[in-house]
Order: sequence, then C-alpha cells, then structure tokens
Amino acid sequence: RLWDASTGESSHVMSGHSGEVYAVALNADASLVYSGSDDNSIREWDAMSGVCLRTLLGHTSYVSSVCLSNDGQCLYSGSRDGTVGVWDLKEGSLVR
Repeated sequence: RLWDASTGESSHVMSGHSGEVYAVALNADASLVYSGSDDNSIREWDAMSGVCLRTLLGHTSYVSSVCLSNDGQCLYSGSRDGTVGVWDLKEGSLVR
C-alpha cells in the first residue's frame, strides 16, 4: 500500500509481488517507488497510479534493501543471497 501522509489514508494498493516486501525507496521527486521482496525481485512503481512499470530480476534470494544513487541513475540492492546488486535504471539491467 501507498499511504498519503497528509490524510493518513491509503492512496493505492500496489499489487505485483508474490511475497512480502522488505525494502522500499523513493526517487528524488517521489514519482517512482522501488520495492524489494522475498519473491527475489525488485519492482519499479509509478507513485501516482500505483502501476508496476517493470520488474528487476537477478537475485536468488529475498531482497532485503534497496537504495538509489544520488543522481537517480542506479539502484543498489542487498539480498539474502549474499550479493549487492547495482542496477542501471536507464537500461533496467543488472550491472554487477
């Protein structure tokens, strides 16, 4: 769910992950939401509509943390598989 901080009410239910969500990050203007889940995926969401824009796959265990670079070009993810993923958000690809 995405909550409206000014009203305290749910503004969207974001459906897509098949497991629990452990990590969330917003881009600088809060237009995009990134979520990491125990389904081993990261999803990119449109914050206004709640629509999933894409799914990033590459971890073999649950995603426990997500963080955006200062310029918003890269996403970093930590996983229980013992790896840190570096994602190129322009391409939607795992760099390392």
